[in-house]
Amino acid sequence: MAQIALGIVGFGIMGERLVATAFPHPQVRLSGVWDPQPAVAGRLATLASGVPVLADAAAVIESCDALYIAAPPAAHIPLARAALAAGRAVLLEKPLATDLAEAAAFVAEAEASGARAGVNFPMASSPAVAQLEAWRAAGAVGAPRSLAIRTDFGRWPRGWQHGAAGWLARRAEGGFTREVVSHFLFLTRRQLGPIELVSASVTYPEGDLAEIGIEAELRAGGVPVTLSGSVGRIVEDEANSWVLTGEAGSIRLRNWSFAERLEADGVWRPAPDALPNEAMRPMVLRGQMQKLAALTGGDTAAGLATLREALEVQQIVEGILRS
Repeated sequence: MAQIALGIVGFGIMGERLVATAFPHPQVRLSGVWDPQPAVAGRLATLASGVPVLADAAAVIESCDALYIAAPPAAHIPLARAALAAGRAVLLEKPLATDLAEAAAFVAEAEASGARAGVNFPMASSPAVAQLEAWRAAGAVGAPRSLAIRTDFGRWPRGWQHGAAGWLARRAEGGFTREVVSHFLFLTRRQLGPIELVSASVTYPEGDLAEIGIEAELRAGGVPVTLSGSVGRIVEDEANSWVLTGEAGSIRLRNWSFAERLEADGVWRPAPDALPNEAMRPMVLRGQMQKLAALTGGDTAAGLATLREALEVQQIVEGILRS
């Protein structure tokens, strides 16, 4: 397969991380980057010498076969519409938009036109998630009975996100429910089926800062789901878990990348090839690029998160935050 040309709009945390960990890639080459911050040129040159910083987003779209949109949420749909109108494939960051009605309208028009578009939920390419699926297929869980999701943070935004704190810390676009919980809701949707919000409560600090606590009850494919999250209750940067319990046993995803089974002796044991998130991330993001290359070539079943999946996740997230 010939390499596709990937353009990137937005070279903050996510754009830089993708370039640093997924490239060089046998199926994808970088055609150009644009970000309004002047420092982008130096950072890009360090990571990918020879890749140009282009004049604006339009120039990036012109240069590429597929556009990765890693800008703040308010820019996602305008950029995606421009790229799709130019005949490019698109990979968006989540959430789709800051307004649910706008997101729903965009998804409907993209589906009607057969747009080649996906959303960057990296669990779609996670070896740890593949391990959970293999255990389920082998009967380790049996019929699911319950799911528990927990996400905790020492502070929000996390330390490595300080460069985007201006919007990540604010209620309008940021918060850990949109940024982190959405990933686990995507995983839940893929594993169990459509999600329904039953009840939720949210704790906000004063002013316009994002949430510091959530509690929710949901159902996914008929399975009861409990969800909780907090800021300031733990010392470490973050801790998370996704625990599925069934009639035959329990499995979990811990701290993004550890697939674990609850053994008969009551001990959680990781898969033999389990890796910490930092070590697994290059495999995950390279897998995402492989799927994007396939989508760009016309394979609509490539496996990336679909716009519809992302919209359903966003609807649940915003429902929680409105509670």
